[in-house]
Parts: sequence; structure tokens; C-alpha cells
Amino acid sequence: MQKIIDLVHATRVYEVASESPLSVARQLSVRSKNTIYLKREDKQVVHSFKLRGAYQKISGLSAKQKAKGVVASSAGNHAQGVALSASKLGIESVIVMPLSTPKIKVNAVEQLGGKVVLHGDVYDDAFAYAKQLEQQQDLVFIHPYDDIEVIAGQATIAKELLEQNPKMDRVFIPVGGGGLIAGMATYIKHYAPNIQVIGVEPKDSPTLYQALKNAERVILPEVGRFADGVAVKQIGEVTYRIAKEVVDEVVLVSNDEICAAIKDIYEDVRSIAEPAGALATAGLKKYIKQNNIAGENLVAIVSGANVNFDRLRYIAERADLGEHNEAIIAATINEKPGSFLKFCQLLDNHTITEFNYRYTPSNQARIFVGVALSKGLDEKQVLIDKLSQSFDVLDMSNNSIAKTHIRYMVGGRADAGNEVLYRFEFPERPGALLDFLKKIGSDWNISLFHYRNHGADFGRVLIGLQVDDVSSMSVV
Repeated sequence: MQKIIDLVHATRVYEVASESPLSVARQLSVRSKNTIYLKREDKQVVHSFKLRGAYQKISGLSAKQKAKGVVASSAGNHAQGVALSASKLGIESVIVMPLSTPKIKVNAVEQLGGKVVLHGDVYDDAFAYAKQLEQQQDLVFIHPYDDIEVIAGQATIAKELLEQNPKMDRVFIPVGGGGLIAGMATYIKHYAPNIQVIGVEPKDSPTLYQALKNAERVILPEVGRFADGVAVKQIGEVTYRIAKEVVDEVVLVSNDEICAAIKDIYEDVRSIAEPAGALATAGLKKYIKQNNIAGENLVAIVSGANVNFDRLRYIAERADLGEHNEAIIAATINEKPGSFLKFCQLLDNHTITEFNYRYTPSNQARIFVGVALSKGLDEKQVLIDKLSQSFDVLDMSNNSIAKTHIRYMVGGRADAGNEVLYRFEFPERPGALLDFLKKIGSDWNISLFHYRNHGADFGRVLIGLQVDDVSSMSVV
């Protein structure tokens, strides 16, 4: 770990990076009864901290290695960091990106001087191909996190932080492969061991959490793709060896909590963080609530702001759910005159955020309603109890299928015999939906279908199929 400290003090990263500001999140501070600071790595020239580690690594290569050129795999921020760093040093760079990478990110890498190679549906495919190019073309591979030089580059953020505000109580750091937290925690614990270092991960990508829990690195069978900047199946070998010694604890947050944090950051500093960039803020908020923290100086690392524009609609829709400012309720009412009016009257003066209803020829109708909340979970429970006295009511606020699919489906309930429902995910790329339908084939009648593109790496489909014998059914 001493090597990391030494590298930080001899760093050249400020040839491309700038000291990022430490901004007070005033509204969040007032609401939480703490003083909240945001370390603004989204203000870097590539809108991410990743250029620090990339430049630290590439600038330290020998003349012989620099002459070979470098190769990296990334779907975004690391790619831009490597391309910029290599260009600054006059080195050729090859960046392998998945086929699903948005055009805006491909263009950004090319504009920074990187040669982009599109390969594979997911990051793992791109990584494998980059390692193949490393051997075939005798290039130097620049790992996104599992490298001491890269880790030291990220640790320069901690040095700035201690100089900007040495009286911190806790620092919240997003975790993917672990390079950022390994570097920052090493530096913080060396100079200020009293400051708590808390990692934050998505619930569906808990690489460090599971590694610490099992006292060894584990490979996650699946990882969530919403916070794509931290969508890693296994914590790094080097980063885990360091992190287990210097990280105090890890907080897990939901996608809705991440969306709420994106909104919080925007309201305070007018910057739209990417999901991974808002991860630490989401963890900070959750930690405060779970531990009744008040009167402390807390810092969250805003690690990046390279968000795909077409994801903003999804983020905005889910933000209120993450903050418990909206309830999603399903209700069954009698299909007779006056029932619909009675239901609406019971909603009283609540603001309706959405309302889905369609007449059905049966004697019952299903309603799907979104209601704005001003007092959170307690208010939601009072409303549900009130509605339940007259109608069959179901709280769908935490139901992922309801939030992703059902809220967009108007038309009522169909009596489709022998129907089974499946939800599928597939790598999002041009033609992916058609390929999915071809693989489903024509053996079954499709009784329900919903797909909605919200700018993620993976597309999600809810599909109903009518089959003669459900017990013997086999899908794709």
C-alpha cells in the first residue's frame, strides 16, 4: 500500500485532470440534518474520474511500451480516459467496445483520438477480444481497475479531498471493479484513519459486499445493467486484497434509490449524474436513514455524468418511487355506474401522476394508478388502508414487473386460456428485438407482449404465451 501513497505524491495526472470541486449539497444537507458534500468528478474534461487512473498508468509506461501502443476494453468512461491519455502522450490507442455502445460514446472516444473496434454483445466479449488484440498486435493492455498504477491514479481524489476538507466523518465511494475505493481508502486511512470509508453498490451488482461477506472473491451469476459503470461480475484481485483491509462497510441500494439520487444531485448542483455517478449519493442517503445520522460532515463521490440522453425518461419516472414520493396502486372495482367515481373520490386531494383504466365486458375492472406522496411511506399506507375498505387493492410500488411493463399497458385483463408469462432480457443492439422474436418462433400464440427501450444495455420483454401443456413447455 505504501507504493500507492508514493505514486500519488509523484503523480502526473494533473497534466490531463483538474482538481475537482467539493460542492455543498445545500438542499440535501437541510433535509438530512447533516452537511453533505459532493466531490465533483463529473467536472473533469471527460466527465468522469477514469482519466486519472488511465493517465497514471500510461504515463508510467517505458518508451518501448509506449511505442507499441495501448489497448483497452470499455463501454464508456474508461475508454474516454484511455483515448485522451494516449493522445496527450502521443501514443496510439485501440478501444474495444460492445456493439450495443451508444453512438455518442463511440464518437466521443474517436474525437479523443482512440481507434474504436466494436465487438461482442456485452462487456465481457469486448474484454476478451481486447486481450486477444494485446497478444496479436503486441499492444499494452490498460486494465480499468485491477492495476496498482490505475488504483494510484484514482487515489489522487482522496489527496484532494483531505486538503479540501480534513474534517470529514464519512466518505461514500461507488464500487464496480474496486479501483476507485481501493485507491481512495488506502490514502484516507494512511493519513486520516478516523474517517470512515463506506462503499456503495447496486443491490443487483454487489461484488465487494459478497466478497467481504464470504471472505473471498466471488463471481456473481448475473449483474444488473442499470448502473452500467459498475456492472462487474467479480471484484478485482488486486482491488479486493486492498479493499478488505481499508473499507469499513458497504451499503447496497436499489435502482429507484439511484434515480432519486440523480434527482437530488440535479436539484443541488444542476448536473445530471449517470447512474454509477449517483451511486455514492444514494448510499449516503440510505446510510443516514438506517443509522439515524445527524450533525456530521459526509462526502459522496459523484464519479461521472456520461448518461445516455434516452435514459432520462426512465430515470425521471423512477426517481419519485426511490424517494417514496409516489405510490403505484392496482385496484379491482365492480364494473357498474358510480364505481369509478367512488374510487376517485377516495383518492381525495392526492395528485394523480397516472391513471390507467379501460372498460371490460366482465363484472370487474382493473385500475392502475400512480399517486404523488408528500409524507412518504406513512402516507402511502394510510391511503392503501382507506382504499382497501371499499376495494381490493394491491401496492405495486416495489414490483419490478409493474414498474417496467404493466404501467404502460392499457387494455384490461384478458381471459387467455393456458397462458404463461415470461420476462426476458437480451443485449440491446440494432435488430435485437427481431432476433428475439425469431428465436421465440411460431410454436406458440403470443397473447401479451410489452417491450420498451429506455436506453439501457439490456432490453426487457414481458411476454404471454398460450400453450396446450404448460408442464411440458420449454422456451428457447
